[in-house]
Amino acid sequence: METIFVDDGSTDQSFSIISDYVSKMDMKTRVYRCSWKGLGAVRQIVVENNEADFIVWVDCGLELSEDFVRKQVDYLERNVKVGIAKGRHGISGETSLLAMLEDLGDFAYFSRDTGGFRKGCEETTKLPGTGGSIYRATAVKEVGGFDIRIKGACEDTDAAYRIRKGGWTICATDAVFYRKSSITVKSLLKKYYRYGYGLHYVLHKHPYKEIFPPHKMAPPAGFLEGLLLAHAAYKSIRSKRAFLLPLSFSLKRLALCSGFTKSHLDSYGHT
Repeated sequence: METIFVDDGSTDQSFSIISDYVSKMDMKTRVYRCSWKGLGAVRQIVVENNEADFIVWVDCGLELSEDFVRKQVDYLERNVKVGIAKGRHGISGETSLLAMLEDLGDFAYFSRDTGGFRKGCEETTKLPGTGGSIYRATAVKEVGGFDIRIKGACEDTDAAYRIRKGGWTICATDAVFYRKSSITVKSLLKKYYRYGYGLHYVLHKHPYKEIFPPHKMAPPAGFLEGLLLAHAAYKSIRSKRAFLLPLSFSLKRLALCSGFTKSHLDSYGHT
């Protein structure tokens, strides 16, 4: 087991904190530092320098449960056709309301077509993000890794789509991870703006019906999806907060639309 850190041009004390922490770790560790390149390029650094069979992505603000890595690795070792296994968002009472709604939405989204994780691990038609996911190194390398040209976010959606089209299976498992970072309205809007910006590029590469139909970006569509997911979320945790999901999804789709539109205009301007 090894840990790979990539500092993508941070301007705070991140690099010195990482360097200090590395000296205290009892496993093989590598640290890469570069001027700002973006998510796709940074993930590709990991892919190109990874020597292990599997890659567990720990994105900003995530905390893995104690048995998360063991469960994910065991599952991929037993299921050789699985290219990506997505863990399950745990619901932590320590997070803010917005963070809890994010967890509830993600949990309901992935559990809707997997029977609510009744069997522990289930194949999913969803395209998972990297956070809380484990990738089979062979699968991601076979498809050429991550597209470094994607600006914003959705580089993981693009990679997951190509891995699935390459004949690999994507599954959702019951390995739990938590979102520990605080979320504000501003940070939430910024996050989904980046998703929308990168999504424009992804939809020009692949059939949009297999990724994310553009009409689903509209806030009313988000409200309806949030309404459907709220029922599933409430059944799982019995919290009335689940019924705020329609408002949360509407807000996120508004930011997604804005990022998508800006990316389209920027693309048009360069054509």
